[in-house]
Amino acid sequence: MGTIYSQLSMQERRRIEGWWLAKVPVATMARVLGRHKSTIFSEIKRNFWADDSLPNKYVGYFGMAPHQCTQQRRSTQRKLIRHPDLCKRVIDRIKQGWTPE
Repeated sequence: MGTIYSQLSMQERRRIEGWWLAKVPVATMARVLGRHKSTIFSEIKRNFWADDSLPNKYVGYFGMAPHQCTQQRRSTQRKLIRHPDLCKRVIDRIKQGWTPE
């Protein structure tokens, strides 16, 4: 069985945002959060925001936006939400005593 992975929480993203603004090294962020430094690097790289039409003070990593995007992405990728007919069939089978195994 693979490694158990948990998504970054809103609190962790807010802490990363504060540390990024304070220019704390990623290795230190990772150690304090108990995560691998590649997780922190990926989070910052994936969710770094910059807009050339705005002043430079609006460039950076902001914790709230990535958290909302992640929640939206996770909710739309769920198979039973995307396919209502499949969802109904699964519910009917569960009612009949069927288990996913």
